[in-house]
Amino acid sequence: MKVEEILKEARNKLIENKIEDAGIIARVLLQYVLKINRNELLIKQEQEMPKGKRLEYENAIKKIIEGMPLQYITKKQEFYGLNFYVNENVLIPQPDTEILVEEVIKIIKENGFNKVIDMCSGSGCIGISIAKNIDCMQLTLLDIDRLALEVSKINSKELLPNKKINFIESDMFEELEEEFDIIVSNPPYIETSIIKKLPKQVQNEPIIALDGGAKGLEYYKILIDESHKYLSDNGYLCMEIGYNQKNEVINLLEKNGNYTNIYSKQDLSGNDRIIIAQRKNDDLVK
Repeated sequence: MKVEEILKEARNKLIENKIEDAGIIARVLLQYVLKINRNELLIKQEQEMPKGKRLEYENAIKKIIEGMPLQYITKKQEFYGLNFYVNENVLIPQPDTEILVEEVIKIIKENGFNKVIDMCSGSGCIGISIAKNIDCMQLTLLDIDRLALEVSKINSKELLPNKKINFIESDMFEELEEEFDIIVSNPPYIETSIIKKLPKQVQNEPIIALDGGAKGLEYYKILIDESHKYLSDNGYLCMEIGYNQKNEVINLLEKNGNYTNIYSKQDLSGNDRIIIAQRKNDDLVK
């Protein structure tokens, strides 16, 4: 069969199985299998597709129908203008999280900060994207999962080849001993009961990186209770949140009493997406 015919067949199969963006997924997968770009694909439409490549492509389409995210097949995802390696051990970076990166970069530049830790770092997309835009920044990536840290090491080597990065395997703050100017985190924040209602593709991402406990607030409580102990004077805690968690997280920060200048920002869709809080000076803490 010709490349064009196989592409059309795959697209129709994805549509039949109610896969969103069927046309885009079918094309991107075909480009991946044939190792060509979009323009080359247009040129090759009338060519016969090699039998081995056709079988590889059909297997990839089957995986999509079964719920595997496209990015776990192609092993890449663009984030903040960078191409990150991803696999089934990390969450797939999402555009909404770029708001958090932008805000942290702004805070660093305004305050002359240079020591940042990305907690629950996964692929390392947040910390690496920040460090890519800030010279002389000291970056630490922390995650409980050794396999996730291996992914972040791959991305660090590829995207920040000349920068020394510290990697810590730890359950949140357990192995942490030093202070930072900024603690940034996109922690697990989905309510446990909601996970089974999410699309198949999301359910196939690592549960440990999704499950935020019964109310989705488990890791925010840890971050808020512990971060002020590991922040330099006037340092910042910067977090991504779920679209409906703004009031609850701000309430936790205010009750804690160790933070000031608390504010939130929305993503491009108008959803509350990040919360920023500054550590109070020691002489201001009650």
